This record gives sequence, structure tokens and C-alpha cells, in this order.
Amino acid sequence: MWHRGWRDSIWSAMDQPWDMVIIGGGITGAGLLREAAQAGLRVLLLEARDFAFGTSSRSSKLVHGGFRYLRNGQISVTRESVREREWMLHEAPHLVTPLKFLLPSYASAGTPKWQLGLGVFLYDVLAPKWAHRGYSVQQLMRLCPLMNPTDLQGGYEYFDSEVDDARLVLRVIREAVQTGGVALNYAPVERLLRTADGQVCGVVVRDADDFAGRTLEIEAKVVINAAGPWSDEVRSQVGAAPRLRKLRGSHLVFDAERLPLKQAVTLLHPADNRAMFAFPWEGTTVIGTTDLDHPADLDQDDPFATPEEIDYMLAAARFSFPAADLTPADVLSTYSGLRPVINTGKASPSQESRAHVVWQEDGLITLTGGKLTIFRIMAKQALQLASSRLPGSPDFTLPRRIFNPLPRSLPAPLPVDINQLSYLLGRYGAETPALLSSMPAGEFTCIHALPSVWAELRWAAREEGVVHLDDLLLRRVRLGILLPNGGAEEYDHIRALAQDELGWDDDRWESEWNAYLDLWQRRYSPTPGESSISLNVSHASALSA
Repeated sequence: MWHRGWRDSIWSAMDQPWDMVIIGGGITGAGLLREAAQAGLRVLLLEARDFAFGTSSRSSKLVHGGFRYLRNGQISVTRESVREREWMLHEAPHLVTPLKFLLPSYASAGTPKWQLGLGVFLYDVLAPKWAHRGYSVQQLMRLCPLMNPTDLQGGYEYFDSEVDDARLVLRVIREAVQTGGVALNYAPVERLLRTADGQVCGVVVRDADDFAGRTLEIEAKVVINAAGPWSDEVRSQVGAAPRLRKLRGSHLVFDAERLPLKQAVTLLHPADNRAMFAFPWEGTTVIGTTDLDHPADLDQDDPFATPEEIDYMLAAARFSFPAADLTPADVLSTYSGLRPVINTGKASPSQESRAHVVWQEDGLITLTGGKLTIFRIMAKQALQLASSRLPGSPDFTLPRRIFNPLPRSLPAPLPVDINQLSYLLGRYGAETPALLSSMPAGEFTCIHALPSVWAELRWAAREEGVVHLDDLLLRRVRLGILLPNGGAEEYDHIRALAQDELGWDDDRWESEWNAYLDLWQRRYSPTPGESSISLNVSHASALSA
């Protein structure tokens, strides 16, 4: 679909009137594109960086109702979210997968066990489903021997689900493109176009991957701002006052052998009793998240976990799993994302509501707030607001599939086992047969202990719109956060699979590799924010030396 030269093809055909332009290529923009394309609209999505570059590749990887939101009385947000979670489990099998949570009750936490039990009961009632149960101390310790037994009073089990967030975005966007939508990465919107009476009627877009920085004026009946944490920057062009509170959420990633969990565990931080999670994901274990105001003096485009956040999360991990004896040296990688939260002035960031909003200001529609789980609901509401300005006034309240059905026939013989097939079906959907039949059979081996297979790298380099190496290693295939040193030890293997497919000469490859290692050190390493050292190399051994 996005073969070599695809961006030039799109640029040559963009100079036309569009029904709709969407600013932002995260999950919010992806949902808008999918719904609009299925309604038969001429719709164009423009992303300033790579698809899922921002919040949508740095989330907590959970499709969930937000159990902790019940403590803040956000009942409506939780109800909406748990019902969408159930829809996604049904509509996107293998991509969105069930995840068991253990909720321990500690006497020192100050919350009675019965109160936690009431919470899990209410959580299921809102879904509605019945998938919780209580456990004694002995039962909990059998399920999770690493759990801290001190003051443990037993606990509960409930279910949410998890997802590869970046692959979710890619699948929704690609299926939207197959339906007739158009999506372009590395295409920042420089400014909004206005009519004589001040109404937004289009955008000026720049090609960030073009040395000359070519630009184009694009007219559209509707412009929707889905820029997530950066929505206020777009709104400022129509004179709108800032209304968002950028909250940073950071995470630690551990090797699964170092912190082996078979299910997720809710953690209560010993310092402030704040709820956090530890859960198995993609062959690793993730702990998070923080919830902090993101200061203006920190990088607003590419956030990272601060040393204080890392220490804070490690303290929670050591308290919850003392037998694991975790240290900073055990951290495989870190990542941090920004949440677009509506600023209501709450003293604590965690008390702010996760509800979404739709604003219309001088013709510009802004869709922001909310969370990954409810992207479909958000898209429908924004599009319904825009409907009267679109050809035929389409009814976006009608149910439409977001995810294409999985393929009924597959090539034989299959080069993968049943677990690998399930993994690939979730991430590639109807494209899975093409992947299985076009990639060399010998490349379907797993990458170390991860569920990923090597063939995915070749496929992504050939088919999935990779512009820079970090697109491939941080978002298409998640090696940058799942392998030590961002996957640097696999330099030769990665290069052999990807370089020719990308059409890069040796100089371009070396430049991209060094830029990737520098980015990984500053944003995703166990010590992010520090300047990289000795990274101007052409092979992996120098990084681990």
C-alpha cells in the first residue's frame, strides 16, 4: 500500500478540494479517518511526525475502563470506557486481548477490603459482565509469589485488556486507506486557511521529509483538529484560549525473566497510596504510570521519564515485589507520553477528569481529551457535529465496522505456529495472508523471547510508510522498547532485512542508525534525557562495549 515513492504520489494528488482534513495521526485521527472514509467522504489525514508518534505509541498499552477513576467519582467515564473495551475485545480479536488483574488489599493502605470488593463489583456492573472474584492471602500468593505478603489481607481479580497501541493506530489508518481515505505522515500543518468572514476553510501543509520543504494550500469543507496534547497550539490560530493540561505519564520496561508476571497487578505506591500497574506485555513486564504536569521548559514534542519519575516507579516496584530485588540496572527501557486532559484546575493531576470534549471555534472542530479506549465514540461525536457541512449530511450515529473481518483463508503450509498466527492476525488483520505469503519462510522465527517475528521488519520497511528508522523500530515493530539497548545488538540482522527494502544507500543507513541510537538514548533508555556518548558508530558492538 505504502510502497517506495508513495509519499510523492500523494503529494502530487493533494491539490484538490477535500471534504475533510484531519490534523493528527494518533488514535483519535485514525478513528476519524476510518469513520469518514466509510461514509464515502474525500478525507485527508495529515500527521506532523510519524503515525502514532505521540501519545498513541506511549500509552499504558491498556484498553480499560479506568478502575482508579471510580475513586474520583468518574462513573460516566468508566461506564463509557468499559463498554467500549467490551466492543473492542469483540471487534478486534488478537489485537485487543483480555488481561487478568490482581487487586491486593493491604491493611497499611487504609482502604478496607470490602470497599475494593464493591469497586470490582461496580466495575463489572457498568460493563455489564461478571468476571471478578475474591481471593484469600494464600490464593493471591500462589497466583503471584513475588507479591509483598506484609499486611496483605487478600484481594480480588478482575479483567481489563491490553493492546499494542501503535499497531492499533496503524491498522485503523491502513484499513481506512483501503476504504478510500488518504493519510500522510511527516506533513505538519503550518497554518489554517480562513475565509473572508474568518471561518476555517483549509490548511497549509509542509513536507517535513523534503529538503526544500515544499508546501501546499489545501481547501476543505471541514477541518478537524485531532492533535492530542498539541490541540491548543492549533486552536491558538483561531484566537482560542488554552484549555488543556498536558499530563506526563511515564513507564518502566523490564525483561520478563527479571520480573515474571502471568497477570497484571495493581500497585499502591508506599509514599502516597497512588494506584499503578505492573503487567506482562509483548514478552516484557511494564510498570507505570506517573501522572504529572508537563512543564513548558521540558521538551513538548518528545517527552521522557525524568530521574525522579524513574525512582518513584522503582520504589513502587520494590515495595510491591520485594523478592525481585529490582534495581535501576534492571530497567530495560523507559517511555513517556503526554495526555491531553481538560484543565479544570484540580490540585492533583490525577483528579482531573478523563472525559473528552468537542469544540467548534470559527469553523475549526477540535476533538480532544478522552482516552484510547473510547476513540470510536469520540470520532462519531465530532463527525456528527460536522455532518451538516459535509456532502449528503451523513449520519455518523449509524453503526459501522472499524476493524475489517479477519481473513478466512490463509496460505498453506503456514510458516508460523498458532500463537504466532494469532499475534500476526491481530496486528495485520486482512493483510496477514499477504505478509505470510510474500516474506521468506525462514524469517518467521521469533525475535528472542518476544512474540514479534523477523519478517515483520521486512514487511514494515516495504509496505508501511517508514520514513525514518525510528518509525520502524519504535512504532512498526517495537524493538526499541522491548530489547536491550534499543535492539542495537541486532544491528546486522535489522540492516539485512530493512536497508534494501527502504532503498537507502550506506550513507543514509548509517545516518539513520546513528540518529536512532541518539534518540533512543535521550528518550527511551534507562537513563533518558542524558546526552548520548560514543553513538556515532556503524555497528552495534560499540553501544554495548
